[in-house]
Amino acid sequence: MDPIIGSLSTNVTAAGQPDQPPGGVIKDSDTAGFRRDVIEASMQRPVLVDFWATWCGPCKQLTPALEKAVREAGGKVLLVKIDIDKNQQLAAQLRIQSVPTVYAFFQGQPIDGFQGALPESQIKQFIAGLLQTAGQDEGPALQELLDQAEKLRVEGQPEAAGQLFAQVLQQDGENAAALGGMLRCQLDLGELDGVEQALQQLPEALQLKPELQAVASALELARQAADSGDVAELMERVAHDPADHQARFDLAQALFARGKREAAVEELLEIVRRQRAWNEEAARKQLVKYFEAWGPQDPLTQEARRRLSSLLFA
Repeated sequence: MDPIIGSLSTNVTAAGQPDQPPGGVIKDSDTAGFRRDVIEASMQRPVLVDFWATWCGPCKQLTPALEKAVREAGGKVLLVKIDIDKNQQLAAQLRIQSVPTVYAFFQGQPIDGFQGALPESQIKQFIAGLLQTAGQDEGPALQELLDQAEKLRVEGQPEAAGQLFAQVLQQDGENAAALGGMLRCQLDLGELDGVEQALQQLPEALQLKPELQAVASALELARQAADSGDVAELMERVAHDPADHQARFDLAQALFARGKREAAVEELLEIVRRQRAWNEEAARKQLVKYFEAWGPQDPLTQEARRRLSSLLFA
């Protein structure tokens, strides 16, 4: 055990069996909430307590790294943040002499800790050791659940995928990847209005996350697809007049609506090749929406982005 743990006051003791603390795996607390958020919560799973201060430079480095590591732990450990300036009595009771200081609690007792800003790799090692000590190092990690859920969604099983995304959200209610995955499952099920309403109700900080921006793009594309025209008719118009960019653009929309992604990309790239500035670069902008909706790792996104760049910078 780290020597600083030995100085903890024995006046802080566990009492009773707790309810799971609200607010996901990360929360702010204070002197009044310490028993509930740390002592009682640690009866179920380990709790890291981050003592910090607004004037502390190393705290600004450590806290984001702690938050990331705790989220990646998939709900196996909680993080409670306490501002020592607003909770001086608690800091004095626990003999906090410098910040950042991190204590790890389990079963109502401090079992480990460290001082200073650690690199991300050491934080992960610390949490891994903590979970091993607590006997809670089994079960799928957060990323494993997300990977399984996304695989199911891509394979056309949105209901099953949604259940796994929901499990992640139960552990971390602000996990952008899980929120985005859940909403994509709703899109796959045709619940466009529900997705739109859910996006509007999210905090602005979450709406700006790439995963949620991708959902917004996918929703817009789904709306457009619902209004797409007849493919055969549009193909005939384009064949009759290859310079009819509006017909070609509409054809791309109709092809996209029918799941013909590659063909839709080809038509939009052809517009860019023929007249890049047409309709205020509508074809290029539409391709960008495709890329956002599909994600940067999608093979078609990578290929189409490369071809688009070749056209733009030729």
